[in-house]
Amino acid sequence: MSVFGKLFGAGGGKAGKGGPTPQEAIQRLRDTEEMLSKKQEFLEKKIEQELTAAKKHGTKNKRAALQALKRKKRYEKQLAQIDGTLSTIEFQREALENANTNTEVLKNMGYAAKAMKAAHDNMDIDKVDELMQDIADQQELAEEISTAISKPVGFGEEFDEDELMAELEELEQEELDKNLLEISGPETVPLPSVPTISLPSRPSKKREEEDDDMKELETWAGTI
Repeated sequence: MSVFGKLFGAGGGKAGKGGPTPQEAIQRLRDTEEMLSKKQEFLEKKIEQELTAAKKHGTKNKRAALQALKRKKRYEKQLAQIDGTLSTIEFQREALENANTNTEVLKNMGYAAKAMKAAHDNMDIDKVDELMQDIADQQELAEEISTAISKPVGFGEEFDEDELMAELEELEQEELDKNLLEISGPETVPLPSVPTISLPSRPSKKREEEDDDMKELETWAGTI
């Protein structure tokens, strides 16, 4: 028997021989908690009633007041017992819920393990290795084909790279010479030389004014 079979048993329905399932036990514990909680509310009301009665009688009727206090004490004792019982039941329920959760988790893990085993039953590791090798070979072949296709094809024509470069340099030099001739323009015709004899300069305006002043002075001197 497998590990999961030992954990859950062959039947998988009831835990043990005809015992309750975890869900049933948890539900019963919850019902008990609800019943004890209602009993708590009842006892709390009774304690309040007896306390009110004791205060009401007070010194007027001590016997009735004492009886009310006695009943109050009994109710308080029962309430304390219920509180302890509720704590125990709550602890037991939580432990059972955790156990039930762990059981369900392990059960699902068992199902998953069986499913994985069934999925691997039709697999052969040797065949897997062969398949992966075939895939790698096909990828390598595809890369080689792509490389071969991408190479330029000359169709039998081969050229000397040095000769082509020399011809290209000659063409560039011719183009450069042509551009230089266009910039310098046609041959220029020599122009006549400039005469070196200096021309008489025109008297300045200031000199003319001085001559006029001298003439006026001579005229005035002659009249004296």
